[in-house]
Amino acid sequence: MTESPHTPPTPETPHDQTMHPLEAQRRANREAAVSAGLNPYGVRVDGLVTLAEAGSRYDEGADQDQKANGKAEGFADRRPVVKVAGRVMLLRDNGKLLWINLRDASGDLQVAVSQRDCAEPGFAIAKSIDMGDIVVAEGPLTKTKTGEVTVWATSIVPGAKCLVPPPEKHAGLSDHELRYRMRYVDMWANPETTRVFQLRSRIVSLLRRLLDGLGYMEVETPMLQTLAGGAAARPFKTHMNALDISLFMRIAPELYLKRLLVGGLPRVYEINRNFRNEGLDARHNPEFTMLELYHAFGDMETVMGVTESLTREAAAAVAKEQGLPHSGAFTLPFGELAIDYGSPFMRVRYGDLFERVLGVKMSDRGAVARLAAEKRVKAKDEKGIALDHWLIVNNLFEELAEPTLDHARPTFITHYPSAISPLTRPNREDPTVADRADLFIGGMEIAPHYTELNDPDVQASKFKEQLAGLDDEESTFRNFDEDFVNALKVGMPPAGGMGLGIDRLVMLLTNQRTIRDVVLFPLMRPLESQQDAPTDA
Repeated sequence: MTESPHTPPTPETPHDQTMHPLEAQRRANREAAVSAGLNPYGVRVDGLVTLAEAGSRYDEGADQDQKANGKAEGFADRRPVVKVAGRVMLLRDNGKLLWINLRDASGDLQVAVSQRDCAEPGFAIAKSIDMGDIVVAEGPLTKTKTGEVTVWATSIVPGAKCLVPPPEKHAGLSDHELRYRMRYVDMWANPETTRVFQLRSRIVSLLRRLLDGLGYMEVETPMLQTLAGGAAARPFKTHMNALDISLFMRIAPELYLKRLLVGGLPRVYEINRNFRNEGLDARHNPEFTMLELYHAFGDMETVMGVTESLTREAAAAVAKEQGLPHSGAFTLPFGELAIDYGSPFMRVRYGDLFERVLGVKMSDRGAVARLAAEKRVKAKDEKGIALDHWLIVNNLFEELAEPTLDHARPTFITHYPSAISPLTRPNREDPTVADRADLFIGGMEIAPHYTELNDPDVQASKFKEQLAGLDDEESTFRNFDEDFVNALKVGMPPAGGMGLGIDRLVMLLTNQRTIRDVVLFPLMRPLESQQDAPTDA
């Protein structure tokens, strides 16, 4: 049966509403498969190949021989026979011949089902197929008069019945909120979505291979922590019943990874989720994926080199896959930008950029205060108390200096003020700045880099400075991590550390402008019908 394409019912549709007539028809078609002795939800199938692989096996010579001599007595059909499975994206019923377009994660392929050549009950099943069904077809490969490679089915069986009418075939699933809520439909309705997540998987796998080749060891550290540390961010809080203790979802793995350096591992990395109970926007999701690594006896420069190499190699792999130049000063698109990943990344010192853009030295307290007032940049907290000078400097820097970077050239901003870098070792030549660098690409911060602080007394002092003057709310998620300070007392070698935002990197390399387009299941506000979540007994 064929049907008119249409927009699927939205998730707001109550379950007790009258059944949609098209769903009722699909249920009737499901019963037809049962009546034919087949399972409408399929069984194990061995020997399947992807649709792309099947199409690549087409043999022009064998197909021409079959068309010229197929009716001759004793002629052997040499056309490759394939077995494929896919979702029905297009269905044309010409009576005794059906044309079906299938789609899987590798692409699309046409299947022809002829009453003459398809064994029963295959043809009867084909007549009851609906758009969106998953089917399994087997047969030789041929090419139609229009030049389209086609599986000429000798058998066809159900894989899974689709009871929900699919999206309109020309518009696809275009509503962004529905796409995020119904990613399981978005992926087969919009092939570009699947391509993005395939690229994401390959990018992450490549980063692992590169780091393993550089002698880094992949580890896993706790995601449930008794103290939220390693970053200045609001955590998610939960409770462990067995021990009757409060726990936090981690905001960063940093302090545990550094403990591993104390334990003797020289180079470690982790790719895993972090959780921050903060804002949602095009670049922020409350759970996100971070690559964080530490290099014993390295420093900021060491890990900057690692990040530049990883980013360039990942960009080159994506460019190569897309058939683009991938050596020399090669570029990848990001919106209207053509970002150059092949040339050496640019570098600029924080203080130099501040002075060049704003016209004053960042150490000039009077000039900074006047400039903040003139530019109406935040200089007081919510209680009206004046912010520390260096916090005002950073507010001016982020609002006015950062945006002047060349977004098409990956750029490291180096030597941030020590006062805003509490976990970073001060620069040996100028202790007012820290050996810290942040990588910016396409207007986004991608990765911070540090020469790590490893003096336990200085670290303890920095923790206390952070906690001083905090209100009651802030003090609940800023902590003095006594065990970490004790680990430093045992002795941590000098080290370089870095954290690379995987989601933002994938956004850049796949030309996606929002983080929700590179996260399979981004967090969404529950619909009214989903508000009543189960509670603990």
